[in-house]
Amino acid sequence: MPLISVTRLRVRSAWFLPEFFIYAMRSSRQAQRSPGFLMGRLVNDARRTFWTITVWDDEKSMREYRGTAAHGKAMPKLAKWCDEASVVHWAEQNARIPDITEAHARMQEQGRASRVDHPSPEHLSRRIALPIARGGPMLRPLHKAESASSA
Repeated sequence: MPLISVTRLRVRSAWFLPEFFIYAMRSSRQAQRSPGFLMGRLVNDARRTFWTITVWDDEKSMREYRGTAAHGKAMPKLAKWCDEASVVHWAEQNARIPDITEAHARMQEQGRASRVDHPSPEHLSRRIALPIARGGPMLRPLHKAESASSA
């Protein structure tokens, strides 16, 4: 059964954006090359807030991606970079990318806050602002031939 994974990160200062973007792009490419990755979307929201919505074959595939390579290196940095961070996962019958409104609702109802070193008042009270952005770049799996030629 496909697994939907949604993350929401608010970068606390523009000073952290260049390094954040480098890791975000590397992590996106890593996801596209990862076994079990089906599809995804990146959403650039207001106030340095970023959402990722990814769809995986199963939880095992998502966890293997999460702890390795670029994404594994970025995760420890998020506590310093972000003042808001949360995640939610759920299983679906069919592989589909939920829209940002559904992602927000799931995050509000079932999500869990991640540890950040400098939490905002919203993070502490678990208030997640309604997203303003409605879409963003789609992520598709890269076939082995494509990933080998672009490496």
